[in-house]
Amino acid sequence: MTDTVLVLVDHEGARVHPTATELLTLARSLGDDVRAVWLDDGAAPDAAARELLGRFGAVSVLPVRVTGADPHLTATVVDGLLAALEAAPARLLLLGSTFEDREVAARLAVLAHGGVVTGATSVVADADGRVVAGKEVLAGSWSSRCAVTGDVAVVTVKPHSTQALPVEAPVAAAAADPLVVEAGPAARAVEVTGREPRPASDRPSLADAEVVVVGGRGTNGDFAPLEELADVLGGAVGATRVATDEGWIGHEAQVGQTGVTISPRLYIGAGVSGAVHHRGGMDAAVTVVAVNEDPDAPIFEFADYGIVGDLTEVVPALTQELRRRRGAATS
Repeated sequence: MTDTVLVLVDHEGARVHPTATELLTLARSLGDDVRAVWLDDGAAPDAAARELLGRFGAVSVLPVRVTGADPHLTATVVDGLLAALEAAPARLLLLGSTFEDREVAARLAVLAHGGVVTGATSVVADADGRVVAGKEVLAGSWSSRCAVTGDVAVVTVKPHSTQALPVEAPVAAAAADPLVVEAGPAARAVEVTGREPRPASDRPSLADAEVVVVGGRGTNGDFAPLEELADVLGGAVGATRVATDEGWIGHEAQVGQTGVTISPRLYIGAGVSGAVHHRGGMDAAVTVVAVNEDPDAPIFEFADYGIVGDLTEVVPALTQELRRRRGAATS
């Protein structure tokens, strides 16, 4: 298809986000020259980061620093990616599927005269060399294939769509000379007057977790049993729109078409009805387990395993049994 594929590396400081290794694995199937774009927000890629990126196929790391604006603004990130595309022309740029990355992808595609596909679960090249992205649409009721005909394809990929696999003979990615560019008018027009970090948590982020335990109206506001189960499984805690609207849990935990889109290997819905707008945010889950008192709840129509029962009894019993089995396995 193309020799060069760019991958935007999401990172916190010098720590590489796990989705980057999945994107690099996917990029290797689409081009021979895979380059990791590192937007410098004050932390340059260190030796450990370059070793990790090289292990999963990045030939080089392209650090980009945008001056004159807050580095976290969408417009600032786009300015950096436009500079990266000019320095390393490519037909394809892969990003994660976070809120921020999807917003960046849309703006970038317009300015780069390209096409954008968000929430893709697969990316291939057709016989004509076009980038073709597969994704689920209409709350997962249809599978679509979108061919990009623009100058550049900007594709955000759902977490866990590709299994991260290292190359056979890994070599640390070489660091290219940093690109330093001036922020454009859109980025400079915004003044950030304050920033408050999210509270630290030992749980994985909702969008990237391999296990997600979701609570709905049936919790009646008590998420403690779900949090205990999630901690035993090393997973994240999510919620339906009803639960967040009631103020039982923060809106950042909402899973659905208007919330976070997730694609875990295991989804456990407790007290979740399975309405279409919620299903649209979790339909990519590999295995779905439902716990609900109502045997006619829509979630049972697409769940792999269903338990008709009171979640206040079922969830603690499940947590206790998992702890017992893990204790037996380590004793």
